[in-house]
Amino acid sequence: MFLKKLALINYKNFSTQNFEFDHKINCFVGPNGIGKTNILDAIYHLSFSKSYFNPVATQNIKHGEDFFVIDGEYEKEGREEKIICSLKKGMKKVVKRNGKAYDKLSDHIGFLPLVIISPADRDLIIEGSDTRRKFIDGVISQSDKPYLSALMNYNKVLAQRNSLLKYFAANHTFDRTTLAVYNEQLDLYGSEIHSKRVAFLEAFIPIFREQYEVISGGKEVVHIHYDSKLEQDGLLSLLEGSLEKDRALQYTSVGVHKDDLNFEIDGFPVKKFGSQGQQKSFLIALKLAQFNFIKNQAKTTPILLLDDIFDKLDEKRVAHIVSLVDDDNFGQIFISDTHADRTEEVVKTIHKSYKIFKL
Repeated sequence: MFLKKLALINYKNFSTQNFEFDHKINCFVGPNGIGKTNILDAIYHLSFSKSYFNPVATQNIKHGEDFFVIDGEYEKEGREEKIICSLKKGMKKVVKRNGKAYDKLSDHIGFLPLVIISPADRDLIIEGSDTRRKFIDGVISQSDKPYLSALMNYNKVLAQRNSLLKYFAANHTFDRTTLAVYNEQLDLYGSEIHSKRVAFLEAFIPIFREQYEVISGGKEVVHIHYDSKLEQDGLLSLLEGSLEKDRALQYTSVGVHKDDLNFEIDGFPVKKFGSQGQQKSFLIALKLAQFNFIKNQAKTTPILLLDDIFDKLDEKRVAHIVSLVDDDNFGQIFISDTHADRTEEVVKTIHKSYKIFKL
């Protein structure tokens, strides 16, 4: 699978822009602020129907305009696939495949598998549990539709239960029977989500450790620990046990929406004890493991986006990444960099065809 053409209208800083890509390596070079990352984000948008960097959809429309269009032409399994993602202010986002709009945007997830490695990934280490849950959910959802469906249903029921708790508090009332209905639904979807996260990590962690060993030279032992209260008890029991707390807080304080991933190096948290270099290696290993996992599950080689990594990594780590991608394991790769000469020097060492776009 590869992206052949990309056309942008009013997307971020671009009025109109067209690209024709090489089926292997494509590099966008130019000074900071010129829009290199925005092109990568447009490609990400075509896979996930949302931006990687800005969750507020309308903020991806060029300033002063009232809509954007991203138009991509792909070749997948010998067939042409045309994907158009568009948004007009005040209206719902539309994603079309070969001229037919999806009823639900979630139906598109996983059709164009993609992995991005970006300086923004540092949020996985330094930010709260929500960021790490989004990571694990995003990886599983690309190849498991029932998981994505369970996750969406869980979040919908969770919002309803939270609204009910607020209603109880505001009206000085309480109805255990209605609450029990939501508890049972949360247990149904939450148990499925939890078991699939456990199964995913069992498969994912060995791949991740292998990638880290290659990047770091095998000096440390890394681990990902799944932190979930569902390891101790069923969700129905947990919800019952936290009832008084939930009523006081007016929201649901236990469940898979509170789960976390603990990132460790030699048994200590990466956030506190990992050096800058170790943290970078950890994140790149995480993303390359994501790439390999999705490839194995989807039976399609994902597109790989490398955003500004040459600027943020030392030469040794860049060399490791280059040696990894100089391999038939990888498909189409998009790279952004501030230095054209450096980029060309790096991609020349990879024995693949390439195109460089100077912005």
